[in-house]
Amino acid sequence: MATEQEKNRRVAEQLRLIDDDFLRLYFNDNPEGVEYILNILLERQDLKVLHSETQCEYRSLSGRSISLDIYAEDTNGKRYNIEIQRADSGATPKRARFHSSMLDTKLLQKKEPVRNLAETFVIMLTEHDIMKHGLPLYHYDRICRETGAYLEDDSHIIYVNGAYQNPNDSIGRLMHDFQCVNAKDMYAEELSERFRYFKETEGGMGEMCKVVEERAKEYAADALQKEKVADIRRMLDKQKYSHEEIAENLNVSLELVDEVASGKVA
Repeated sequence: MATEQEKNRRVAEQLRLIDDDFLRLYFNDNPEGVEYILNILLERQDLKVLHSETQCEYRSLSGRSISLDIYAEDTNGKRYNIEIQRADSGATPKRARFHSSMLDTKLLQKKEPVRNLAETFVIMLTEHDIMKHGLPLYHYDRICRETGAYLEDDSHIIYVNGAYQNPNDSIGRLMHDFQCVNAKDMYAEELSERFRYFKETEGGMGEMCKVVEERAKEYAADALQKEKVADIRRMLDKQKYSHEEIAENLNVSLELVDEVASGKVA
């Protein structure tokens, strides 16, 4: 029977750049790589990344938080958020809107004029062609319905079709590389060297296995939380127990019971 370490290694060996855990590890402390893919996706050659980070946490005033897969700033002050969405349900327009709005929350200092808002790009890279038109890219900007004129608010949302793999253009080759599990199959040397480190060296594979192990623990914790919430809801539905009794019987916090009862925890 395979050990947990062997299982983690097998999972790590099959990870691709379109898997967000590997993406975040791969582009961590890798502004050159972020710069490379941004230039391709935005069809430019001159974009220079000044700063980038992965797993950048944002929290709204109401407490709703998100973790950006990749956040970057270029030398002209423009801001970028690249999100990997393998499940179609996770790539809804309202998710893109929320990410765009969260970027805006940190762009101005106190009393700084709104005209100083930086241009922003939310790039949703999806595994499937969720827009279903067979195009590599889908650009969304605000326009006036009556005149067709753009609202020049410098806010952009771009969907990238991860299923588009045309070897004759740069975006198609990039999407091919995002689906690769082996460095030897990749087109871009700019990506394959670091990819090879993670897949073909003990040090890199060790980092990947650690990510796989941590994610497995998160899944287990989420499953346990969902089980507890379901048990709380069943007891609440009976309308026979106080919140304190439910907390004591299920060995959960009173705060969690209150949150389930109020609908704050779904």
